[in-house]
Amino acid sequence: MTPSTDNRNNTTWQRTWDVFWRFLLLGCTSFGGPAAHLGYFRTTFVVRLNWLSEDHYAHLLALSQFLPGPGSSQVGFAIGQHRAGLPGAIAAFIGFTLPSFLIMTAVAVTSLTATAAWVPGVIMGLKWLAVVVVLDAITGMFARFCDAKATQAVALLSLATLVVWPGVGGQMLVLLVAAAWGASRRTRDADTVPDGTLGRMRWLSLAVFLLLAVVGVLGLPGSLWADFYQTGALVFGGGHVVLPLLQATVGDAVSQDAFLLGYAVAQALPGPLFSLAAYLGALLQPETPLLGAALATLAIFLPGFLLLLAVRDYWQALLARPRISGAVSGINAAVVGLLMAALYQPVFLQGVQAPWQLAPVVIGVLLLRSQRVPLVLLVLGFALSGVLMDTLMP
Repeated sequence: MTPSTDNRNNTTWQRTWDVFWRFLLLGCTSFGGPAAHLGYFRTTFVVRLNWLSEDHYAHLLALSQFLPGPGSSQVGFAIGQHRAGLPGAIAAFIGFTLPSFLIMTAVAVTSLTATAAWVPGVIMGLKWLAVVVVLDAITGMFARFCDAKATQAVALLSLATLVVWPGVGGQMLVLLVAAAWGASRRTRDADTVPDGTLGRMRWLSLAVFLLLAVVGVLGLPGSLWADFYQTGALVFGGGHVVLPLLQATVGDAVSQDAFLLGYAVAQALPGPLFSLAAYLGALLQPETPLLGAALATLAIFLPGFLLLLAVRDYWQALLARPRISGAVSGINAAVVGLLMAALYQPVFLQGVQAPWQLAPVVIGVLLLRSQRVPLVLLVLGFALSGVLMDTLMP
């Protein structure tokens, strides 16, 4: 092995470690759900660390909207891959998911909930921070991707549609209409990119995805792995959309009260809501709860990651085609509207429930925009503020 190879390997592993601990930190502090996660990712990796450009981040965000699986975790997985290859992608997934995975597994094993008096205050403060982070992400993305009256109109129409028609159906409608609109604006441009320059479809990743799906349906019906893999392969929209599918997956094996307990805890935790799978896996396999939690978690995340690996290079090359690029510009504007809708419900309505609660949100926006206060300190500050306010103004 040559010295240059050693240096490349050392650089790869240094970057992988850097990816892991930064995503681990986010996994401990990213409260607020998928919309907030995307805001945290943009603030950390685009604005502060400059690991990727605003355009590159937007392309990953657009791709994640059309793939099944947890959208925000897919974006994090892709950022890790961009930074340190496949080891970086795996490190990003482990780091971001590990804190909530361990807590959800512990809740399943102990059947206990946090009842300390300070917990409601912490949750209240972190909900305020979620409003701050999502609002910051929206203002930055609106300025970048809605710089014309037409794209501003797309974002606002998407917002109006999703307020009236929330859920996966409304999301897919606005994304498809926005993509068609964006493509139609470029129809007079010739697609000048030769077919031979298209990126490679990662056939191995696609083959593994299909093989596991077939094995689950034909060979392992009713198994924990197969059930959670199929759920991960079928859910579009991520986050709260996975709830009814998981309820159908576990059926009567988990009581309604136990299921709702796990869902409530998952909502209060940082990191991906898909970590609810760890809780359910531990309950479904009580003899070996840690193994059950690990199998369920890996199974529900894996389909989306395999599809991302399969199509990402192809997607990046397609963006060089004018009509595809136009479609993505429409999608980006619609995603801004989608985040606006998420800011309204559930982030703002759940986080700001009294007029006086606007004060910490405004202060948080100013601190975050100054870029002088580390995200960790903001998390700690909002948690302490929530406890203080909950004590003074119950």
